[in-house]
Order: sequence, then structure tokens, then C-alpha cells
Amino acid sequence: MARDTLTGSRIRERRIILGMKQAELARRAEISASYLNLIEHNRRRIGGKLLLDLAEILGVEPSVLTEGAEAALIASLREAALHASEAGAEMDRLDEFAGRFPGWARLLAGSRARVETLERSVAALSDRLAHDPHLADALHEMLSTVTSIRSTASILAEPGEIDPEWRRRFHRNIYEDSARLAETSRSIASYLEAEDKAAAESGTPQEEVDKLLEGMDYHVAAIDAGHPPESVAGRIGVQLSLAGRALLVRVLTRYAADAAAMPLAQVLGAVARTGTDPLALAQRFGTDPARAMRRLASLPPDAPCGQVGLAICDASGVFLFRKPLPDFPIPRFGADCPLWPLFAALSRPMSVLSRVLLSAGRQSGSVTAIAFAQPSGPPQINREPVFEAHMMIAQGQWRSGDEPEEVGVTCRICPRAACPARREPSLLGEPGGV
Repeated sequence: MARDTLTGSRIRERRIILGMKQAELARRAEISASYLNLIEHNRRRIGGKLLLDLAEILGVEPSVLTEGAEAALIASLREAALHASEAGAEMDRLDEFAGRFPGWARLLAGSRARVETLERSVAALSDRLAHDPHLADALHEMLSTVTSIRSTASILAEPGEIDPEWRRRFHRNIYEDSARLAETSRSIASYLEAEDKAAAESGTPQEEVDKLLEGMDYHVAAIDAGHPPESVAGRIGVQLSLAGRALLVRVLTRYAADAAAMPLAQVLGAVARTGTDPLALAQRFGTDPARAMRRLASLPPDAPCGQVGLAICDASGVFLFRKPLPDFPIPRFGADCPLWPLFAALSRPMSVLSRVLLSAGRQSGSVTAIAFAQPSGPPQINREPVFEAHMMIAQGQWRSGDEPEEVGVTCRICPRAACPARREPSLLGEPGGV
């Protein structure tokens, strides 16, 4: 049902919400109750002065009665319905539902948004719990302490008399182990609740650099302005560890080389004309696709190409750089989906692979991924090349004929039970499951 034919339904719903009788609304609008009844059942169109009068009496803007729910609310409801397709939601009546029950519609859309936020949190925490070295050490310490307490307690619980001196020692051991266990528990809780900055400071050098670049939206204006990488690293990386600063210098040195080969102003002009095709951009500047991908991912946030994500890994699959997208998160510590073209490119170096990817369990929000692997340095005699793979991620589909391929982020939170690449069961279960 079209939006403009639901004006009567919206008038009726608003009147009921206000607790107003039909006869009262008709009297105040100076029309007959029978005519208002026809309007409320969408049997008479309404406009002009009568619409303005009814909107004023009901305390809403006229556009609320004629247009109904906002487009963003309709889009959120459609996304929720597509995500839970097994529920059989009536897609052709979304606008009617949102128009007649705007409060319930906002509640449903808000719940769907919270579910997506929680899913992303589960992904981040699962990744962190599985691979964070600090947490691994703390949990090992906790388990060791619990084992020690249990062993001592089992001795005290055994039948028979224990020498008073040994009993005091056992009591003292339990007390000290309990205090250590409490301290370790507080340490873990504090670490998990820490601010992002504190977590980054206690992480690896790669995490420190990732966090710094994320805070800059992956665009370093000083490098594009021609400042030396070492001086820029010294200025923006004062809070990093020594290893983190060394890694930052390496990252900014590559950034500076990319900026010199592909100046920012020229890249922005080319992108405005040809879009985010890294192959066309590489050909335009006479460079390789990997550099074009890195340059697209380092453009300022207001660039005409929109959001572009990037993942770079070495031949072992370990990430060297990660810039995720809202619709396509990238695990911090690896253990990612082996179906990504990023890893297929390592087995087919110098070949450009393109896939349309859709996050598992979703029906919309596809991204286009382009992957390319090449040697990371110049060739050497009698030495095998060391390969590095790049995967650029852009929102939407570039070609309408491409069929999206459903992939996960990591097996621990992927709901695809029948995936041939699955390594372990999912924490979330299958869609629609309990």
C-alpha cells in the first residue's frame, strides 16, 4: 500500500494514542463523524486545509500523516526482515506497519541495531579472548592458583590428624593463594573494562600502530604535505613503545612512497572521474594494484569514493595492516575466514581476484573485495620471493551480475554450520536457533 493512501490510518492511530473519540475529532475539525470514518479507513483522500487542521488538533506535523515513517526507519525494518528471512515477514507491508505503528517500528529497528552492535562486540571479545597474550597469561595464572588452592584444601579435608605446624602452613598457603587469585581476578576485570587507550598501551606494537592509525582515519595529512616520515612518527607516536615507534616509521615510510608516486590531489581528481577501481587507478599512475589499494585506503574521510577498507597479510596469513568497514569487520589477531580472496591471492600471485562478499547470516550489505599478491621486495638470486597479499574492500557491488558469496569473519562467530572451511563450532549458533 502506497504511503499517501495510508494517511487515514495514521490519523486513526494518532487519535487512538491520544485517547480521543472519533466524534470529538470530527467536531473539532468541523466535519461529520461519518466523513471522518471514511477518511480513517482510507476511503477518502485528504489534503489542503482539512489536513492542516487535523494535524494541528492531533499535535503532529502534516508530513507525519502524509509521509509516515522516515526512509531510514523503513530501511532498518527491511534489513531486520532480511536478516531473519525464516520468520516470513510481510515485506510488501513494511510501510503500512511503520505508518500505523511507528512506536513498535522504532522499537524493532532499535532492537535490530542493538543486536548488530552486540554481534560486533562478541566478535571483538571472542577475538581478544582467543589471542590476547595478556589475557592468556592472566588466565593461566588464575588456573594455577585455583589448582594450588584445591590441592591444599584436599589435604586438609583428608581424614586423620595433621601436625599443627603443617596445618598452619597449609592455612597460610590457602590465604596467600586466595589473595593472589583475587588480585588476578581484579586485574583481568580491570583489563577488560579498560579504555581503548589503556588497552592499546598494553597490547602488541602492531595493536599500538593500528589504534593510532584508526584515530587518524588512516589518513596522515603531514605525509601528504611532504614532511619526512621519521619526523612525523616522532611527533604523532610519542605515546608508543620503542617497538611501536619503529613499526610506525616503517608504515609511514611506505605511506610516503605511495604519496610520492600518487599525489593526493591527482588521486582525488582521478577517483572523482573513475571511482574506486584500483586497476584503473594503477594504470593511470603507472604503478601496481597493491599501491593503488593502499592509496585509496589512505584518502581523507570526505573523499568522493566513500569508505574503503583494506587488509594486508604476509604469506603466513598474519595481518600487517587492517582497516575494517562497518559491514565487514577484520579480526585483530587473525583466525579469520579462509574463504576471503585475500588468502586465495597468495596461491595465485600477480593475479587480480574479485569477489562480491556478504557477511554470513545477512541478506544485504554486500561488499566488493579485490585481492592481489606480489613479492614484497626486489628479486634475489637463488632466493624464494616473500609474498604479501592486499585485499581492498568497497561497499556495494560494482557489477550487478555478480552473485554474492557468503563468508564469515571468524569461525567462532560465523553461523554457517555447513561451511566446508569451518574449523570449530560457532558461539552464536545457526540463524533462527536458540
